[in-house]
Amino acid sequence: MRKNFGAKEWLYPMPVLIVASYDKDGTPDAMNAAWGAISDEKEIGLCLSASHKTVKNILERRAFTVSVGTAELAKECDYVGLVSANNTPDKFTKAGFHAEKSEFVDAPLIRELPFALECNLISYDEKTSHLFGQIVNVSIDDSVLDSNGKVDVKKLNPISYDPVNQHYLKLGDFAGKAFSIGLELK
Repeated sequence: MRKNFGAKEWLYPMPVLIVASYDKDGTPDAMNAAWGAISDEKEIGLCLSASHKTVKNILERRAFTVSVGTAELAKECDYVGLVSANNTPDKFTKAGFHAEKSEFVDAPLIRELPFALECNLISYDEKTSHLFGQIVNVSIDDSVLDSNGKVDVKKLNPISYDPVNQHYLKLGDFAGKAFSIGLELK
């Protein structure tokens, strides 16, 4: 039997995305955003309130990066979501993050997070909080690649957000080969 909960912002898995930008003075900033996904072949969509310092930075610089949160840095990823750069301008540094300038966009890569999308702003709607970015490059540290040069999910150790229980969960167990396992039902 199913139980109805009404309209909720629940979905599994919800990625833990760390959005980074530079402010007008070049100070790096980062925030935790769970509401985001690939919205087109080379496009990411995020739902970010205009009150965030990161959004103000993105609108000014027209660029940002989106890193995948990892289990090893769950505490740091959570921190940048709990603290506002409007009140704590050095939260990036307090989280223990180190900025590395992207070669492709005017935004910082977070050295400690090994997987990042480098994006230019396409659009932002303040009424809906919908932000869209063009993915210009995907930057992945060698430490999370396998011998074939592909992402090893176990090495990346990404986390997702459980919106019902408010937990971070590890991802990574193999469930089946995509575009293959379903052929057994044909």
